[in-house]
Amino acid sequence: MVKEGLLYREESYKVIGTLFEVHNNLGGGFLEVVYKDALEYEFKRQKIPFERERQYTITYKDIILPHVFFADFVVFDKIVLEVKAVFDIHDSHVAQTINYLKVSSNRVGILANFGTDKLDYRRLIF
Repeated sequence: MVKEGLLYREESYKVIGTLFEVHNNLGGGFLEVVYKDALEYEFKRQKIPFERERQYTITYKDIILPHVFFADFVVFDKIVLEVKAVFDIHDSHVAQTINYLKVSSNRVGILANFGTDKLDYRRLIF
């Protein structure tokens, strides 16, 4: 019997490793945009394909709604990375990331929080 592996295992490990690289260098407590800038630098340095603030539309019934959302990053063209710098990850942050997966048709999301002394991340599957 063949055991099924983790979805996007290698790509997920590279993203999570990059999160730790940034947190190990900056620590916690900066604004969210600082971590996004550092992640962009690291993705470029490591030659990890990414798009920052990829825009998605939301379809409701037979129309496209006028408001759009921007995923913080889409990495390897298949992993949505949502970055936070808050005291604690709440259910609303998890729900936000899952909603991003729904409208983007991606299956894997990583929610990362840099707001504390210890990096907190969640890998989500939809």
